Amino acid sequence: MERGFCRFVLARIGGLGMLPPIMAKVLAVIPARYGSTRLPGKVLADLAGKPLVWHVYQRALQAELVHEVLIATDDQRVVDALRPYGAHVLLTRTDHATGTDRLAEVAHRFPSDLVVNVQGDEPLIDPGTIDAAIRPLLHDPALPMATVRHRIADARRLADPNVVKVVCDASGRALYFSRSPIPHVREADPSLPAAPIHWQHVGLYVYRRDFLLRFASLPQTDLEKAEKLEQLRALEHGFPIAVVETEHESLGVDTLADLERARRRLAAYSDAA
Repeated sequence: MERGFCRFVLARIGGLGMLPPIMAKVLAVIPARYGSTRLPGKVLADLAGKPLVWHVYQRALQAELVHEVLIATDDQRVVDALRPYGAHVLLTRTDHATGTDRLAEVAHRFPSDLVVNVQGDEPLIDPGTIDAAIRPLLHDPALPMATVRHRIADARRLADPNVVKVVCDASGRALYFSRSPIPHVREADPSLPAAPIHWQHVGLYVYRRDFLLRFASLPQTDLEKAEKLEQLRALEHGFPIAVVETEHESLGVDTLADLERARRRLAAYSDAA
């Protein structure tokens, strides 16, 4: 099967339950802003002898449902650093306020059905998780976007405002995202699990292209501004977000300590292989 043109069922035929396949083109975009606040230039930080964002790119290429992968950057240094590795890199405008704005610029220039936002600081992103986030939009043509959650087992991560939390309804749609520990467990309740279930939001997004272009044009909302979380804009404007579960822990690189942890984990993977 030609890579990236994946067959999916979006409509049923009569009462037979038969689902005719259609072709859906999926574009994965890796925003790679050079001037990160906490760790400037982190997308080019050395990780096993290659730029950090190159590892993100390679993992996105392994996702079975993705047709094309490109890195979108605001800095020529990123373009130059990745040229020897043959990565598809696009130089975008430098005045984008958010990664979503950069994603929308790419979506304008590269037609597709679905657009995946793969964070440029997630060098160990699981390709299967990317595929899992894509599937809800393939099965529900009315769904505008999807994202990912991972169960929190460490109380320190629950209390960390840099770890975004999410709560969902019974169907797996997002109710709210916050930097605060949510839900708050007021008192022990025998009907609850022995350890309350809390979920970390993993910053991987899948959008319908038309919705992405509309979303980027919507005004920022009060909750978005308060929490500094763009996904709240979608909820405040009344758009549903499907949230799929992954067993793979997110490892975003925001600090030197994160970078060292990524180096150790990548070395462990290499030793195991």
